[in-house]
Amino acid sequence: MQRYLCIHGHFYQPPRENPWLEAIEIQDSAFPYHDWNEKITVECYAPNSASRNLDSEGRILDIQSNYTRINFNFGPTLLCWMEKYVPEIYQAILEADRQSAEWRSGHGNAIAQVYNHIIMPLANTRDKRTQIVWGIKDFEFRFNRYPEGMWLAETAVDTETLEVLAEHGIKFTILAPRQASKVRRIGTGKWKDVRGSKIDPTRAYICKLPSGRTINLFFYDGPISQAVAFERLLKSGEDFAARLLCGFSETREWPEILHIATDGETYGHHQKFGEMALAFALNYIESRGLARITNYAEYLSIHPPTHEVKIFENSSWSCIHGIERWRDNCGCNAGRHPGWHQKWRKPLREAIDWLRDRLAFVFENASHGYLKDPWKARDDYIRIIIDRSDENIGRFIEQHALPDLNREEIPSVLKLMELQRHTMLMYTSCGWFFDELSDIETVQILQYAGRAIQLSEDIFNDSVEESFKARLSLARSNIPEHKNGAVIYENLVKPAMIDLKKVSAHYAVSSLFEDYIEKTRIYSYDVDREDYLMLHAGNTKVAVGRIRAESQMTHISDRISLCVLYFGGQALNGGARAFLGDEAYRSMKTEVISAFENGEFAEIVRLMDKHFGMHNYSFTSLFRDQQRTILDSLISETMEDIRDSYRKIYENNKILMGLLQNAGMPVKRAFLHAAEVTLNFDLERLLLGDIIDVTELRNLHNEILKWNISVDVIEIEFKIRKKLEQIMKRWCEEPDNTDMLIDIQKRLKMIHMLSIEMNNWHIQNIFYKGAKEVFPVNLRKAQSGDKKALQWVSIFKNVGQMLFFNIHSVLPEG
Repeated sequence: MQRYLCIHGHFYQPPRENPWLEAIEIQDSAFPYHDWNEKITVECYAPNSASRNLDSEGRILDIQSNYTRINFNFGPTLLCWMEKYVPEIYQAILEADRQSAEWRSGHGNAIAQVYNHIIMPLANTRDKRTQIVWGIKDFEFRFNRYPEGMWLAETAVDTETLEVLAEHGIKFTILAPRQASKVRRIGTGKWKDVRGSKIDPTRAYICKLPSGRTINLFFYDGPISQAVAFERLLKSGEDFAARLLCGFSETREWPEILHIATDGETYGHHQKFGEMALAFALNYIESRGLARITNYAEYLSIHPPTHEVKIFENSSWSCIHGIERWRDNCGCNAGRHPGWHQKWRKPLREAIDWLRDRLAFVFENASHGYLKDPWKARDDYIRIIIDRSDENIGRFIEQHALPDLNREEIPSVLKLMELQRHTMLMYTSCGWFFDELSDIETVQILQYAGRAIQLSEDIFNDSVEESFKARLSLARSNIPEHKNGAVIYENLVKPAMIDLKKVSAHYAVSSLFEDYIEKTRIYSYDVDREDYLMLHAGNTKVAVGRIRAESQMTHISDRISLCVLYFGGQALNGGARAFLGDEAYRSMKTEVISAFENGEFAEIVRLMDKHFGMHNYSFTSLFRDQQRTILDSLISETMEDIRDSYRKIYENNKILMGLLQNAGMPVKRAFLHAAEVTLNFDLERLLLGDIIDVTELRNLHNEILKWNISVDVIEIEFKIRKKLEQIMKRWCEEPDNTDMLIDIQKRLKMIHMLSIEMNNWHIQNIFYKGAKEVFPVNLRKAQSGDKKALQWVSIFKNVGQMLFFNIHSVLPEG
């Protein structure tokens, strides 16, 4: 009997964008990366687009995309981030789906996902529909086809959710085995009880719905999926393949589909090199003809269900209590703090539900003057989320707005739509999943709630914030200082709120350190500089100006007057306020310039109080990334002084340190600390230099070994890798440049000498491309007697060996 194998990866990260900036700000916990999306991309999403097949000595035989051979879904909000920040990986995912459709009878590996990962059984009917419509439309935009399947967040399901899926043409979804209740062969009357995960997972099932519609369901193999996710099965690709094959049985008399489902991040992020274990297992099974690699849609088209199934209502894959993890203190948690409770979940859910219903009332009432059908418009708003061009917004307005809507009212329509988008986002499941109310995931959904509240109050002049906070106060934190949800909202959400004045304040302060062009983009805001003057006197600067700031999201704009005075170092004072007219602006500008030219700096501060009142700003007014960049530049001189001091201590006492060491006496910690700072700095300087000095680097390495100095491996590895990637990219433009290849060779030798374990993934990909495209040409030249080509071939082979390639397999006639 024919055997089929399907591995599903659920690739998803909760949205991490600041709801006001529409961008992820720097996350120190992801160091050395900018944020967790970037870190997980490097560890998982990218490696799975080009996974390594290794020989018995750990050398690379081949590079393949896992996405072409597994069933997968990507969260739409994650793909939106990838499209902007890692376009090459994003395109690799789309291309893998196209390739898989060619291989799998026209059925691509990708399936859709409910838009922002909400727990569908806990959503009202209207929100269920929007989540599914948005998920479908986003998928169509990216993959250029209609999705056959859809992933439900946490596989949480109820009959109504299945009804809405079927209503919108979704053919199948994937559930956990414990979510099946009863099965029977189609056309027979007797049901078999399969509660307790007793359902046979190796076939598709049909679920008949009350409306008369049907939907197909797959129930993944629970034990193998569990072993992959939590039992370190991916330590060995061979063991993984063997365990997968154990899921088949000779006693079954139908074409079996052995399939598993886990978080996609398991393959590389949660389990290092998991993507290679996956690639090995797939190659092992496919090359030996032990099973046909397939996806759910292809299998379903070849082998439609012979059995029907009934589900358990309100069930999921990650809560044994059903869906209580997202609304009550059921006992399910991340296990980081065994003594903590999750009693906060219920009042948080109730507060969010109350806010949703209150904002729905605001939305409906405010929409009557603008929209034909506000809820139909919300379902269609995904078009604008995907493409915010003026032309696309125009088409949306033409379709959904009342005939007499004027151009000045378009921002009001966009505000209403954005209110509903953030109302959707505040239900992202991660807000309830973990252990503590003040965790970053829960604060994130509270920030979405805060943005929705801000928009509603702007639209309707009806404050709901205090009532919302009163409900949040019933949610108690495990951490005494955080107290409850209202305190967390006040301390962690309110300070993050941004309006056009805060954007203008950021512009004012950062303009002292950055040369803005006349029209500039600051995250999700456009800033037009209408008037601007900066004056210098030594280290002191003053800037006075007038700008127009506009939100890309809502098209709300305002003219802002600004003034900022900088004394050098950390001393800075700025003001920004709504533009009060030409006369008031000219008066302020004249007075400030006059005071500055007369050296009356204290008078400028007084003038700021006069013209800007309490609208005063400082370095804290900068958004986090720019704040970090500017403050780092301000302390760079101080850091140089510190390094110089440490260098003097080290150089002046190096002989004494040697005497102590030779005498068997401990070297003073202060001396070793000075050596550590000095040698790490010198190591970074040498490795990042344009020219590698092999002798100096070898001497430095000996000093590091002599004093047993700790090398700052994480930061140095990150910087060296980026440097080498830059050189490799330049080499791609001049692949016959032997000198550049020699430089790459030298740098790799130094990395090996220092025993720095480097992430070579991107560098190896560039080499692999060169091996397929450039090497054969130079090899032919070398074989015909071209000495330059002969040298190139020799160096290229050596580079490949240092990048851990099996040269004989990767290079033609290599």
